[in-house]
Amino acid sequence: MTLPIHVALIGYGMAGKVFHAPVIQAVPGLHLVTIQSSQPQKVRSDWPEVWISTTFEEVIESPQIDLVVIATPNPTHYELARRALEAGKHVVVDKPFTLFAHEARALQALAQAQGRVLAVFQNRRWDGDFMTLQKIVEAGTLGEVIYFESHFDRYRPVVQNRWREQPGPGSGLWYDLGPHLADQALLLFGWPQALYADIGMQRYGAQTDDYFHVLLRYPRLRVVLHASALVPGGSPRFVVHGTQASLVHFGLDTQEKALRVGLRPGEPNWNPDPCEAWLHRPQEAPEPVVVEPGDYRRFYQGVRDAILGKGSNPVPPEQAVRLMELLEAAQKSALERREIALGGEA
Repeated sequence: MTLPIHVALIGYGMAGKVFHAPVIQAVPGLHLVTIQSSQPQKVRSDWPEVWISTTFEEVIESPQIDLVVIATPNPTHYELARRALEAGKHVVVDKPFTLFAHEARALQALAQAQGRVLAVFQNRRWDGDFMTLQKIVEAGTLGEVIYFESHFDRYRPVVQNRWREQPGPGSGLWYDLGPHLADQALLLFGWPQALYADIGMQRYGAQTDDYFHVLLRYPRLRVVLHASALVPGGSPRFVVHGTQASLVHFGLDTQEKALRVGLRPGEPNWNPDPCEAWLHRPQEAPEPVVVEPGDYRRFYQGVRDAILGKGSNPVPPEQAVRLMELLEAAQKSALERREIALGGEA
């Protein structure tokens, strides 16, 4: 494989337009060649130099395409990824990887058999707030972490007419934001012993879940993953208590906001981070923490390097398989209203 790596983007809804296309184009060595979309005028307005493909077959049969990025509705992920891998393409799949863990395992095996890179777009590993938190935890500044609370709250009281808020496989808040929060927790702390999940609908007219509160149980540590569509404001992003200090972080990484208004990575005013973080030590005044700038380009830089054989896969399928297993276990817990044992290290 030589540079540039030719990329095809499948889907130009919010994920394709906001997160994938501008980030791909901002990474040296990647060249966005084609976008397959049912909205060609929208694509042409944003990317006049890109070839607009009408069918998925046209994309995967093209010898020009090296990497296929799947940014389509969740129920289509497995089938499209399978077909792209069978056609000999490297593949990136937007989160959640698949709908079911058995599908994730099948794609992992197929990618290995084909000798192709298969990565899952867990972009919020490269949020500035999480990168800062990860650095502080790994440095031992907090001592042993005994309590971790992760919030991704929004205020969207009106149910929208879009597939994520309609009933069906892969819709709802748990499969939208749950993959981000759970992935970050697994990166920090590994596989839990058990979990208990409360997943429900709280808005008037809701047709799928718009609230979740999930407890991951470790031997001493407790991890809370929480999201709601009915939070006007005031909740922290992270609360972390350790045996030596606590960290409290307010505000979300601003990359999504910048991408939504049309800014591209690296441009002036890109990712100014107004997030606020404070370190609390016993009997000392709170200490402000400098929040690192986030950078979603690092995901695609990692994919590029993995394809070239110069680096490791930034989100390998084995990690995505475990995440799918946790997402499924939480659904089972919420349905049966009981704790689910996961067999983590005692």
